[in-house]
Amino acid sequence: MKLHDLRPTPGSRTASRRVGRGHGSGRGKTAGRGTKGQKSRAGGKIPAWFEGGQTPIHIRTPKLHGFRNRGRVAYAPINLARLSDVASGTLVTPEVLVHDGLLSDAKLPVKILGNGDAPKGVTIHAHGFSRTAADKLAAAGSTAMLLSWPDNGPIDEEALKATAEATAAKNRTRQAKKRKGTAAKAASAQAAAAQAAAEEPESPIVTEANAQPDPAEGAAEGAADGAADEGESEPPA
Repeated sequence: MKLHDLRPTPGSRTASRRVGRGHGSGRGKTAGRGTKGQKSRAGGKIPAWFEGGQTPIHIRTPKLHGFRNRGRVAYAPINLARLSDVASGTLVTPEVLVHDGLLSDAKLPVKILGNGDAPKGVTIHAHGFSRTAADKLAAAGSTAMLLSWPDNGPIDEEALKATAEATAAKNRTRQAKKRKGTAAKAASAQAAAAQAAAEEPESPIVTEANAQPDPAEGAAEGAADGAADEGESEPPA
């Protein structure tokens, strides 16, 4: 085998296509690019995202700016001012509000807001109450009953509070364990550092008594003393 015997693997290299070499070649004249137009010109390439001049999809697609809570619940709000004329002893439910025309439909959970005066002696069933509305209803002697969504079942507030307190206690315990573990790690790191410092050999303290003389300094001092002696021994002119 010699260098001039080397050949590429059959099929690995193909001859370049010769265009513009007459009609008989099948790719003469326009060289397979068609007649006129941007794509027939040299360098006439079009980006993949170009859509002929219309607004491209990456521009006309709406962008998500800011934070949007995926778990947000959209309520149908109603203020206490619209319920101020309800007679005492009346039961107000979402179905009653829809029947009386105070709500358009019952497809959304109902939330009572605190704008206006609260009716006296009524019972209101809703899926949510603002703090102001709850305080005004309590002051007026009315009852506010929370409903679950979407089954509209009554919610036991005591059980809800107990569950929230249990969750908060569990979180506090978890945080205390985390702080304790962090403190233990820091203490162990300090102990390891102190032990490593204690095991290191102490470096000898250099004092004037045990300091080794420097040969260069000694030679310099000797040369200076010799020069001073010669200066003293010369007779005055």
